[in-house]
Amino acid sequence: MKPTPVFGITGWKNSGKTQLVTRLVAEFTQRGLKVSTVKHAHHNFDIDRPGADSYRHREAGASEVALVSGRRWALMHELREEEEPPLEEILARLAPCDLILIEGYKRENHPKIEARRTETRDRGPLAPSDPNILAVAADHLLPDETLPVFDLNDVPAMADFIQARLDLGGHGA
Repeated sequence: MKPTPVFGITGWKNSGKTQLVTRLVAEFTQRGLKVSTVKHAHHNFDIDRPGADSYRHREAGASEVALVSGRRWALMHELREEEEPPLEEILARLAPCDLILIEGYKRENHPKIEARRTETRDRGPLAPSDPNILAVAADHLLPDETLPVFDLNDVPAMADFIQARLDLGGHGA
C-alpha cells in the first residue's frame, strides 16, 4: 500500500502556521480531498479537563483513554516515562486519507512550506538550513529569497503547489 502523502507547514512561533494549516485544510477539503493533520506541541498540553471522567481515568493510571460519542472519538495516550514518539509512529496511527498536513516538526524530513510574518523576522529564516523547505509563505516582500514565495494569504496558489509536488492531480485544482 502506498503511503499517504505528507506535507508540512513550519516556521517560528507566531509565524502564521496554524492559520495557514486550517486554511489549507479547508481548501483541500473543498477540492474533494480527505485531509488529516498532525500538530506538534513543544509544551505540556492537555485536551482534557480536571474532574472529567476521562481525566480521572488517566489520573488513575490508564495508559490510553478513548472518548467516543455519536459525533467524534478521541484517543489520549499517556507517555508517562516514555519518550515522545517519532512522527512516523504517529502517522501510522492515522486512518487512511488523501493528504496529511503537518504543523511544526521543524527538523523532520518531509516537504514543507516555511511561514514567515514580519513580527518573527528577527528569528531568521529556516529555509537556508533545511533542504526540505520547498517554498516560503510570507506577509512581507522577500526580494533575495531563492525559493518560490507565496503571499501568506494566497492559499489556493499554495494548495496548487502542494498538489503538484505530491502529484495529487486527480482531486481538483
